[in-house]
Amino acid sequence: MVNLNLFDLGDEGTIGWLRHCEIKHGRVAMAGFVGYCVQSNGIAFPWAITGGPLSPETTTLFTDIAAANPSPIDQWDAIPAAGKLQFLGTIAILEYVGETAKPHYTKGGKPGFYPSLTEAEGVPHPVPLDLYDPFGLFQNDSEEKKARGRNVEINNGRAAMLGIFGLISAAKGLIVPGLDSLPIAKCAEGAEPMGFFAPGDALPLVDKMYETAFPWN
Repeated sequence: MVNLNLFDLGDEGTIGWLRHCEIKHGRVAMAGFVGYCVQSNGIAFPWAITGGPLSPETTTLFTDIAAANPSPIDQWDAIPAAGKLQFLGTIAILEYVGETAKPHYTKGGKPGFYPSLTEAEGVPHPVPLDLYDPFGLFQNDSEEKKARGRNVEINNGRAAMLGIFGLISAAKGLIVPGLDSLPIAKCAEGAEPMGFFAPGDALPLVDKMYETAFPWN
């Protein structure tokens, strides 16, 4: 292994930070991979994407977006900016709660540990279930079984990170060995999966972001 001296690998806090990042990214990738497969098959929530009275003229359903956009990348771009901001706000709250763990993962805490949402401070309203093990199915597992489960999670997360990037690359029209033979829907030309917001979102600086960060679009 080549050491580029980017991190002090002898520092306990650095090792904790790196492992926590790997676990977190792996969890997001596992959820993203499953979600991509589900959305690619046209499976969506059956209710309206916005509140208010339902009418054929003003109501957009999640199923409408899924039917009109076979690629999950385009489905995300079709969600209104207000919906994307709600996603972003929820992620920010979850990130804040995760950083309140004591001890912190850079100070001897367990990397990957997430505090209880039912007891956490900073959550806008009461949450009845925890993010991890909401039904208490693993409370009585032995430490040996939990340790094995954490190793399995890390390996599955690594595979999912490769998997979700493979699906996105294939949707962009790139050659991905093993995925070329699958009927993966291509996203619209100019779609940018690395951009949280789409060019059509009427939000400050979004157009500027596409001019500078994604000049090829």
